[in-house]
Amino acid sequence: MAIRDWPVGERPRERLLEGGANHLSDAELLAIFLRTGVRGRSAVDLARELLQRFGGLRSLLSAPREAFCAAPGLGDAKYAQLQAMLELGRRHLGEHLQRGSPLQSPEDTARVLQARLRDYPFEVFAVLFLDNRHRVLAFEELFRGTIDGASVHPREVVRSALRHNAAAVILCHNHPSGVAEPSDADRRITARLRDALALVDIRVLDHVVVGDLAYCSMAARGLV
Repeated sequence: MAIRDWPVGERPRERLLEGGANHLSDAELLAIFLRTGVRGRSAVDLARELLQRFGGLRSLLSAPREAFCAAPGLGDAKYAQLQAMLELGRRHLGEHLQRGSPLQSPEDTARVLQARLRDYPFEVFAVLFLDNRHRVLAFEELFRGTIDGASVHPREVVRSALRHNAAAVILCHNHPSGVAEPSDADRRITARLRDALALVDIRVLDHVVVGDLAYCSMAARGLV
């Protein structure tokens, strides 16, 4: 049965408009995105099948283009819509890091950085540049690597910090493995960057390591 033939109170879109998106299941939210089902299956049926096929919402949303488009009811148009939707979500979260915004708390900042970086399938090293009142000057993804690591060059970090006239920085990178535990290499590059930036009177406030479901503040561990 098509969703339009369901009782009004059971249709996902009407339920969202009436009670808010937080009351809907993953399958219902995905059905609103899909809009239509396939022959013999409603959009909700299709959404449930896709969630089962990919192993959950997170895996579906981060699936490579080829795997995503190969699934029934999907294709390049849906993939483009999905990527646009995800980027809007990242930019919405990123407003916390817009120029002139004061940092509310280390925890809030770390959560925003986690949301920005955790879905990359490769390692990304980024820097949050701050003024002397810890207001955001800029956020930049400076280096990208393979799943095993990224080559981080202290000279480039110092150059970017001077270009932004930063007084302090927060370093951040993701672990595609999903584990947020700092490695020995993370400790070494943190020390190198701290020493290099200290030569130009720029402080390293923290180095946030982003995992899948967690993050680690190296400052909280006494490693900065």
